[in-house]
Amino acid sequence: MGSWPSRSARDEEPRLVRAAGAVCWRRCEADGGLEVLLVHRPDYDDWSWPKGKLDDDEPLAAAGVREVAEETGLRVRLGLSLPTARYRVAAATDKHVAYWAAHVPGTDLPDPPRPREVDLTRWFPARQAARRLTRRGDRQQLQALLDADAEGVLDTVPLLVLRHGRAVSREGWAGDDEDRPLDAAGRRQAERLVPLLAAWGPERVVSSPWARCTGTVEPLARRAGVRLHTKGRLSEEGHRQDPAKVASYVGSLLEQGEPTVLCTHRPVLGTLLGALAGNATPGVGEELPRSDPFLAPGELLVAHVSRRSRRVVGVERHALEM
Repeated sequence: MGSWPSRSARDEEPRLVRAAGAVCWRRCEADGGLEVLLVHRPDYDDWSWPKGKLDDDEPLAAAGVREVAEETGLRVRLGLSLPTARYRVAAATDKHVAYWAAHVPGTDLPDPPRPREVDLTRWFPARQAARRLTRRGDRQQLQALLDADAEGVLDTVPLLVLRHGRAVSREGWAGDDEDRPLDAAGRRQAERLVPLLAAWGPERVVSSPWARCTGTVEPLARRAGVRLHTKGRLSEEGHRQDPAKVASYVGSLLEQGEPTVLCTHRPVLGTLLGALAGNATPGVGEELPRSDPFLAPGELLVAHVSRRSRRVVGVERHALEM
């Protein structure tokens, strides 16, 4: 009896290597045009964006910030997400790279921390960078950066909307609902959320005062050295009493323009996301979740808010694998 023919390497699903990086940008002091940061890798003799592979189950955004720091010495705060790249790196291996824009204030550029991997880092005017990039596909991220700048939406501040992590079930809790804590999986989520949330450099952490929300963001506030603020209007009871206060508070956060984490409950998310949609540019509001449960427990939504218009100009979602 004959055997089935074996599949060739071409027919097999390629192995996927996940990586992340950033397109670091600044304004040229002379003419106000964009400059972008390229790195030179001596092993490949190429110029590219700073990027690298994920460590184990590391969140993509956290990996992007870490890789930029390891290759350039810069600690960046992520901005708008940019087009991803996927390309073949071996016979049966594809590389998938997630990218974000990252504004770098100031003019100082440290020496590369790992010169065997990256021996040169250099600012280039955007148009010159397009010619210097070794891989033609890297121009896609550059063009997206230039398009965002032309539309006036490149310079943004993040509003990080977080649904609290997994909690002890209502049926399994004998106390008051406001005291119902995270379960073991929720506590793990809270710890794993720290590097993900930190990728956008939050300077303010706001939460419902209920235990399952404060428990979700306390690890971040503690490690970042940021005070945890609680707002009763973000609790389920506060929202039931006056949903308009939630919408009003969202509007005030957009106006303040401060990188903020906001942790709340599923029943509050509809009002909160509706307020964001009402303050979003055309098309972007449609990217926001519209149906219950809106976000999974421990899921993050990043709303990118234009510093110029104070409107939401970009949205992305991140859910940790458990």
